[in-house]
Amino acid sequence: MARRRTRHALCLPDATAYTAHAGPGQVPRRLREFAMLYRRLGSTGLQLSALSFGAWVTFGKQIGRSEARNLIAAAWDNGINFFDNAEVYARGRAEQVMGDVIADLRLPRDGFCVSSKVFFGAVDSPRPTQRGLSRKHVTDACHAALKRLRVEYLDLYYCHRPDPDTPIQETVRAMDALIRQGKVLYWGTSEWSAAQLREAIAIAEREHLHAPAMEQPQYNLLHRERLEREYASLCEDGLGTTIWSPLASGLLTGKYNAGVEADSRLGQPGNQWLQDEVLGAPEARRLERARAFCTVAAELGQSPAQLAIAWCLRNRHVSSVILGASRVTQLEENLGALNTLDQVDDAGWARVESSTR
Repeated sequence: MARRRTRHALCLPDATAYTAHAGPGQVPRRLREFAMLYRRLGSTGLQLSALSFGAWVTFGKQIGRSEARNLIAAAWDNGINFFDNAEVYARGRAEQVMGDVIADLRLPRDGFCVSSKVFFGAVDSPRPTQRGLSRKHVTDACHAALKRLRVEYLDLYYCHRPDPDTPIQETVRAMDALIRQGKVLYWGTSEWSAAQLREAIAIAEREHLHAPAMEQPQYNLLHRERLEREYASLCEDGLGTTIWSPLASGLLTGKYNAGVEADSRLGQPGNQWLQDEVLGAPEARRLERARAFCTVAAELGQSPAQLAIAWCLRNRHVSSVILGASRVTQLEENLGALNTLDQVDDAGWARVESSTR
């Protein structure tokens, strides 16, 4: 892939959209004081909002359809043009809710991008052909996602994890076929190793197929090695990244400094695995480092959430930071990270870095 410089564009959200999305008797939301930033997805010509919105954990599970509608409307009104999803999120219900809401809001199809991810399956206890990255499941899952999201094509389609049971060549060919059929525009990976990505790219180049255009890794102040080190040369060569968990599942907001509450993300039924991953061994110092970061944020006069998200945005290889929220107020606070970029000087960012090392 050819080397390139990341391009950025600024755009103010459309203030008229607030009136359009306000329901009967509701007061339209006020336009927030920031300009959305848009970035190219790697070496492609696709420009995504630097802050995007994802449905993991919340849609179809933690929140109802009404709140999901409010969140999508608020995201759109504030300049977000990329909505992230996956077959496994709430076993397909997250995609169905998102598709219904987008259709209900009548968002113009040429104005937004939507994604899905394939690997884990969309049913409990999936049979062998209902999961993985075989040509069959990649194709079946794409068709199912199109139906649930109520769109004719997926802008972005990710291999959610590597599949040890399927040759990478088969997966690359399956993704290329979907692109040639007009059902997918760009395909990529999530949490693949650099070696696996390079193999996929080499196969695509050798067989004149579409190569992966983006990777979706976890990236935050407490989890940064893969993007900054392992993917460094790939990003220099044009790989885009849409990063998830910029707040380390809420750890960097300070909400867990005093423990896990039942109504928090980590406290939700069925999320014990996530709590163990975020707080437990082998990274027992994660909470200690998060507390140190929150102290620095307070001393800088910044919201911990906004500061943590802004830190992610400072990485020029980050195409888009995927935000999650269960309430509009959460989303609006996180969007304020765009302002934080210009409010912290180099000395302040150095303190942020040292607090989490």
